[in-house]
Amino acid sequence: MSSLLLLVLASPAHALTCDEVMNMVNVNVPESIVVQTIEGSGDKFTAEFVRCLTNEGAPDAVVAAVKKQIAHDSGPKDEEPAEAEPEAKPKTKSDERRDSFEKDTEIGATKVKKGRALEDKAEAGAADEGRDPQKLEDAIQQYKAKKPLSASLALHDLLKDNTFPDKETKILYYMGMSLYDLKMYHSAQYYFIEVLKKGTGNQYFKYALPKLVAIYKLTGDVSDLAKVVSKISPDDYPKSAKNPLYYLHGVQLFEDNNLSEAKKALQQVSESSDYYIQATYLIGVIDNKQGLLKSAVKAFGEVARAQAEAPTLQEAQKLDRLRELSVLNIARIYYSLQQYEAAQENYRLVPRSSVYWPEAQFEEAWTAFMLTDLNYTLGEILTVNSPYYADVEFIPETTVLRALTYFQLCELDDAERTLMDFEATYAPIHQELKDVIKTYSTDEGKELADQAYEKYFEGKGDTVLPKPLFARMLRDQELSGLVEHLALLDQEEQLIASQKSQWKSAVGEDLTKVIADSRERLKKRAGRSLLRNMYEVTKQLGDLIGQSQIIRFEVTDARRADYGRKLQNIDLKETSKGQDTDFATSPKFIYWPFNGEFWKDELGWYYYTEQPKCEE
Repeated sequence: MSSLLLLVLASPAHALTCDEVMNMVNVNVPESIVVQTIEGSGDKFTAEFVRCLTNEGAPDAVVAAVKKQIAHDSGPKDEEPAEAEPEAKPKTKSDERRDSFEKDTEIGATKVKKGRALEDKAEAGAADEGRDPQKLEDAIQQYKAKKPLSASLALHDLLKDNTFPDKETKILYYMGMSLYDLKMYHSAQYYFIEVLKKGTGNQYFKYALPKLVAIYKLTGDVSDLAKVVSKISPDDYPKSAKNPLYYLHGVQLFEDNNLSEAKKALQQVSESSDYYIQATYLIGVIDNKQGLLKSAVKAFGEVARAQAEAPTLQEAQKLDRLRELSVLNIARIYYSLQQYEAAQENYRLVPRSSVYWPEAQFEEAWTAFMLTDLNYTLGEILTVNSPYYADVEFIPETTVLRALTYFQLCELDDAERTLMDFEATYAPIHQELKDVIKTYSTDEGKELADQAYEKYFEGKGDTVLPKPLFARMLRDQELSGLVEHLALLDQEEQLIASQKSQWKSAVGEDLTKVIADSRERLKKRAGRSLLRNMYEVTKQLGDLIGQSQIIRFEVTDARRADYGRKLQNIDLKETSKGQDTDFATSPKFIYWPFNGEFWKDELGWYYYTEQPKCEE
């Protein structure tokens, strides 16, 4: 072990730096030791720390450990639940007589020969007041002493034996907190939801709900939290979780197509909240759907200019994507208004580093087509179809647009060849998608949606569907969140298996059952989400194949007309034969002929020099 590693492990007060972590990596310290050092350091890491590790080429496991630590530290913070201690008051004579009576008669201990014994009847939903039994107090002290493993074992035993039924909510809450500190986030979520099931009146409700929000940030899956939010009135939102809950409530109303109410909920999100940018973006989407295009552009513009910083790298990337999508949506609005120059200007504002850049290039190609700049259209399509994007982007529309552009240039052979290639490539994909949708469209099939997930995400079946198609579908937040959540379940099982045998045989055994049940439920949910995405792609491909066949018919018709014209003019020769192509360009540009090789810095700058072959 290197001296640097010994220094880090022996000095917990020492703040780790990016250079120190990379030194450990570069001297071949095992990844597991580096990860253990990061997790045990107690440091507060930043998104800049992650960027440094990524730029320096740190292993994925090391970067993931830092990201998880950041996410864990950035969850909504609540004050510790207050323990209800009755305030001491001066004793009255009545109190003294009562104390004397209780002492003399020993209520609860006196044997009764006739009639019913004296007992207290607990009211439903009564507050958790008074001093805790010693066993529970000891368990909570273990948690507060940062011994979550011991605490969870003790709390688990209390729950299993139903030792203190009147304290169940409190035990559930601290069980969730212990598992949260152990980074067993799904298991913690299970116990926090059990707390919420006790109703809004219990004193731990306002502490458990913000923790569910924090877990949603870690898993990326909002499905369980959304179900909880749908049953809670906004009046009952805890103060520390109001903003994310208003946002999620707005998302839910939006998905139910209740646009006006969704907008009202989203407008409740504070400008100081991490969720404000997301809320503003969705308000822009709603305005666009309602035909309020000026308001939509204003909302998208606010998101695009936002300088808000995110607490984690993952959230920073999400904000970057919202900014880029906002620019793209502004361009789309101008395109819908046939303001093609303004649309083109905004398409060009999407950064080349954006995951949406190829999509922006394709849509700008359509803009150029509408401006009859057909050579620029072909150049943009060449960029999207380059090896840099062809293996990661699923944009079949580019092929149809390319054929349509050739048709406008009267390059009939190129148009027909392009369409034949398109149908040969996408017809089998379309057929498989139709078969899948048909298989799972019945009530019985919907119950087997988990099998669709297993086939396509766990490799349990053959498929002709290309990987870029799944990358496109995973841009759907619901589907990607469920996939991430299922991956987290696997990690959590491994974490459970690595614990001490006593804990594993008690707590671990029950948590494993919880995870197994959840995996089955989440797979069905993910399968249904996958099928919804597949249905949309099936419709799109069906439309494109239909368009392809129409263009082919037009090509045949144009070719027939051309043959007829040539028969009437038997001496007609190819007017383009023997002509020199003029490659003259503006002096602001340097022209380099394309030789079939793609270079990343050339992407987006291709321009064809096709001359229209159409006869007047």
